[in-house]
Amino acid sequence: MPPDVVNDDLFHAALDELGAVLAKIGEGPIDAACRLIADASTIGVYGCGREALQIKGFAMRLYHLGLPVAVVGDMTMPALGRDDVFLATSGPGEAATVLALMRTATAAGATNLLLTAEPESSAAELADAMLVIPAQTMASDRRTSVLPMGSAYEGALFVLFEVMVLKLGALVGATPEAMRARHTNME
Repeated sequence: MPPDVVNDDLFHAALDELGAVLAKIGEGPIDAACRLIADASTIGVYGCGREALQIKGFAMRLYHLGLPVAVVGDMTMPALGRDDVFLATSGPGEAATVLALMRTATAAGATNLLLTAEPESSAAELADAMLVIPAQTMASDRRTSVLPMGSAYEGALFVLFEVMVLKLGALVGATPEAMRARHTNME
């Protein structure tokens, strides 16, 4: 088989897989998560590894929407408390750092919003609200995915976050012009 046919098959397989994962996430839970985020006084976000890259990109878009967001670990991260949301992604749901931060958020009175592939995990037990992304993660790397390791979960996060940005934009009345005006000029 020519290499371009193999590559086309891989792209189609990967895109089909991501589409199937995202199709299993209900519109209701996505809308509820967006409402929590839109109504938060402050949003703190956190993820480990490649999930951290995805959630930091989402944090940037939340900022572009005009929402009060900070990344846990950055020097500008404020204290969270009542009326705030701690948004964490933990595909496997067992990362020690995520669990510790969720406990801290709970003790401070913040709402824990978890994105995970494992609804029976330790992190899920600490969540006040949850979006389940039924994709292969590093912890479940059983080669059920055409993509390596946790890439299916991470790729699904990216697309999910972009759809959430669209939904949040409608909720908060953010225009494309206002979003562009908040984009950095320090590049």
